[in-house]
This record gives sequence, structure tokens and C-alpha cells, in this order.
Amino acid sequence: MGSFVDKLTIETPEQTALDFVIAGIGSRFVSVALDILIQTAVGGVVGLVLVLVTIGVALPRPDYGMWGAAALILFFFVLYFGYYAIFEIIWNGQSPGKRITKIRVIKDSGRPLTPAETIGRNLMRIVDWMPTFYAVGIVTMLLNKQNKRLGDLLVGALVVRESTLADLRPVWQTAEDPVLAALPPMGARSLTPEESDLIESFLRRRLDLEPTVRYRMADDIVRRLLPKLTIPADNSLSSERLLEALSYERRATGRYA
Repeated sequence: MGSFVDKLTIETPEQTALDFVIAGIGSRFVSVALDILIQTAVGGVVGLVLVLVTIGVALPRPDYGMWGAAALILFFFVLYFGYYAIFEIIWNGQSPGKRITKIRVIKDSGRPLTPAETIGRNLMRIVDWMPTFYAVGIVTMLLNKQNKRLGDLLVGALVVRESTLADLRPVWQTAEDPVLAALPPMGARSLTPEESDLIESFLRRRLDLEPTVRYRMADDIVRRLLPKLTIPADNSLSSERLLEALSYERRATGRYA
């Protein structure tokens, strides 16, 4: 079945493919527009307060006016550039605008960006904005298939869509599953952080996959982890349920945050 949605398949270090839907220029534009509205509202209120305070202290002490002006410049710099970096570090690749439009910044490898990469990516907004309103950024996105602006190219980042909140809520995160709770330990403690991340990434995105791809990926992940696992001889669970069981076991032992 054909689709006009741009997808990217990423091969993880575990040699398992994960599919991501690339965010288009339109959704990224809406995200930026929402963030600018928020920045403008906050900047208008806080900026007015800072101006009034500066005027108030500068009248009796004119030399204080310089410090007030410096504070105002620093505030607007942090608001318009630090805003994105701070939120994307705290919210794992999302600013308020990205969260509303359900898109997220990740590494080309599918991993989250480090704080340093997030800061570097967002400092490039200074160039992307030139000569006015992301002109350089838009042209750059049009010139590559993955809609990357200069900041994305600098740190190897990618903006992708994520499912609705209902789709992202997996079975093991709702009510306790009696089937999974009754299973004996299968070796979740022996998994590396990267292997655990792989399981979680698949379980979060599985509902976006076509059924045949979804089942193949689950089988492939289980097959690669099998040497580390202790599967009951009478196991009747599918590969997908086994991955849920491993995630459930890891969370239950308090080793996954």
C-alpha cells in the first residue's frame, strides 16, 4: 500500500530496524509558531516588568540603568534561544510547541540527544533565523530529504512524529497484568541499558507499524536477546508479549526509570 508519509528506518547497534515518521516542514512550522507565541507572551509580561524596574532604579541612580539594560538583553537571549534547549533537555526532545504538535527531536541513531548536542543544535537557530524568520532554516530543510535545518545537520539530529498519547500508552503501563506478574524472572537484569532501550523503543512505537513488520521486529529482537534470557519450557507467549514481560520485570525490580 502506497503512502505519502516520509519514513526513516534506523538500524540499531543490535541490528534491529526501527521505523520513524519524519516530521514535515508544515508541522515544524506550526510547532515554531506556537513556541513563538508562548515566548512573545512571556517576553511581553516579564520584559515590561524589567523595563519598569530598570526605569525605577535608574531615576535615582542613572548608572544602574546600564545593568538593567544588560539584564533585559540577557533575559531575551535566554528566552528566545535558551527556551528551546532547556525544554528539550527536560522534556526529552520536546519544546511546548513540539509537545502540542506531537513531534520530537532525536539522534539519527534513534537515541535521545545529549544536553550538549541539544544546546549546540539550538544555538544554530541564530544562523537558521537569518535573514528573517528561519529563511536559512527553511531553505536548508527543502534541500534535504529528512527536513533538517542547520542545527540538525550539525549534531546529527532528526525531528520525528510520535503517536497520540492513547497509542503510546502500552498495556504494561496501565493496570497490573496478572499474566506478566505471574511469570518467573526471565533475565531482564542481565540486559544492557541499550538492549532495554531497544525493547522500550519498540513497545512505544509498535502501534505505528504494519502488523507484519511489527511481528517480524518482535521476533527479531527476542531472537537476539535469547542467549541472555531464561524462557520457561512451557512458554506460550508471543514474542511481543515476551518483550512486554521483560519490560514489566525490569520495572518491577526498580532498575528502569
